[in-house]
Amino acid sequence: MQESLLPVKKHEAIARGWEQLDFIIITGDAYVDHPSFGTAIISRFLEAGGYRVGIIAQPDWKSDVDFQEFGKPKYAFFVTAGNVDSMVNHYTASKKRRRKDVYSPGGKGFQRPDRATIVYTNRLKGIYKDTPIILGGIEASLRRLAHYDYWDNTVRRSLLLDAKADMIVYGMGEKTVLEVAESLEAGIPMEHLTYLRGTVVKSTSLDSVSDYILLPSFHAISESKELYGKSFMSQYQNTDSINGKTLVEAYDDVYIVQNPPRETLSQEEFDQIYRLPFTRKAHPEYDESGGIPALSEVKFSIISNRGCFGGCSFCALTFHQGRKVQSRSKESILDEGRLITKMNDFKGYIHDVGGPTANFQAPACKHQEKYGVCKTKQCLHPSPCRELRVGHQEYLNTLRALRSLPEVKKVFIRSGIRYDYLMYDENRTFFRELIRHHISGQLKVAPEHVSQSVLEKMGKPKFSVYQQFKNEYERENIRAGKDQYLVPYFISGHPGSSLEDAIELAEYIRDLGYMPEQVQDFYPTPGTLSTCMYYTGIDPRNQTEVHVPKSPEEKAMQRALIQFRNPKNRHLVRKALLKANRPDLIGKHGKALIPE
Repeated sequence: MQESLLPVKKHEAIARGWEQLDFIIITGDAYVDHPSFGTAIISRFLEAGGYRVGIIAQPDWKSDVDFQEFGKPKYAFFVTAGNVDSMVNHYTASKKRRRKDVYSPGGKGFQRPDRATIVYTNRLKGIYKDTPIILGGIEASLRRLAHYDYWDNTVRRSLLLDAKADMIVYGMGEKTVLEVAESLEAGIPMEHLTYLRGTVVKSTSLDSVSDYILLPSFHAISESKELYGKSFMSQYQNTDSINGKTLVEAYDDVYIVQNPPRETLSQEEFDQIYRLPFTRKAHPEYDESGGIPALSEVKFSIISNRGCFGGCSFCALTFHQGRKVQSRSKESILDEGRLITKMNDFKGYIHDVGGPTANFQAPACKHQEKYGVCKTKQCLHPSPCRELRVGHQEYLNTLRALRSLPEVKKVFIRSGIRYDYLMYDENRTFFRELIRHHISGQLKVAPEHVSQSVLEKMGKPKFSVYQQFKNEYERENIRAGKDQYLVPYFISGHPGSSLEDAIELAEYIRDLGYMPEQVQDFYPTPGTLSTCMYYTGIDPRNQTEVHVPKSPEEKAMQRALIQFRNPKNRHLVRKALLKANRPDLIGKHGKALIPE
């Protein structure tokens, strides 16, 4: 394993014989050289392409000093807020400031600014006026066109305009970044790079743009929620590299042009990324501060796939990674497993083998490979498509091979498991081996709600599918002689959820006999179908009105109902029950949620 991190200081670059870097990456995260971190992948990918790359991690944005560490790069700056959107990183769904940041030394908060991409770029523009600046990462990817911003409660412009940058690389950007680098090295001016897939650029004319969809203008969607929803659906239906079109959004004096998505990686290309010489370590300068907490979560984990055809309305993966699933080869995953077993602090446990959804390991159907994903149909919702390919054999073979490595005691799966997809597999071998070999005491799954009307807005399967899964899970644990819990996750306050729906969920939890420790309040983040519903009050798929819990009181009541056993919530629960005309759930009888 190569132990050399990329330079974060000028003297480290000079020690390599580099007087000037080709590219400098500015990131809102601490520098961790592990393939779970976007900065690590992009920097190593550029390095493999023969480029000199340096990293400025979590610079002091109140001064020019950190941004001048390496001087001016030969070609460009890349700017990312980090693995997580900076506003999500800083604020809870109730807009309260978080104190901790797992991507910072010692988990200390406030090491990056709000809207980090804009702040970093503006600082760079003040120092290096003529040097191209290219934005990437999830913050930029999900803000590449005009979008509803929950924190400002308004429609904001494309981040490309607010940051005054030259380009956004959206989605999983390895191949796009390399193409940009090669083009700049070939002497093509930045302003001429208007045609690359997977990029968003500015243009004052559409003369050279062909086969595009003209979205409603920024002014129009700012004034009309109906047009906002229509614009969103055009974007939602054009995320595939095969059938996705160029999208154009007009502003007063400029157009924002989103070129079609980059083609997905081949399996060999995907494998190649994980052959790069990652040290799997954080920079040693963080050791005294306690290291980087996010690394401990993934240090002994293996990413096996990308993309997700699950279609959850509240998830932005459709916009960022796409619906077409890509997977690594068994040999590549085994090589990484062997590498992990040679690490000094490996204790015999591989913590995860998965991705956005662990048991999605191939495109959903054969048609996707030639024609792309369906624009107006989902693979699993409202029921599984008849063309859906269901199977776990390849994934199971990989897990068995990892389990057989001499140094490995246990291989866990902690990524999300789609229980509905699991239930659609008539071969129960994977289900049985999951329970016998790959669960660490409890399995976390996400039914999210029990009300059918809410589940429909969420893009989730019928609750009866979860109940069938739960029953079979319990039977299989008994057969295996295991005592492993099932931990369901629920979301409160999702668009479409009324107080009556929240009470229905509370009654289900009552009958389960325990109170969930974790409840996720719905968080309207850019790029999701649910956020579009939250802002517009309209389901853009069918133009029907949607009830949206927006008032702090209603949101608090829906959350309190899920945790009705907590005495601190009794006042809110009582208020909700009376408002919904359900006093029958107050009292000392067995069906009551709270006492008188």
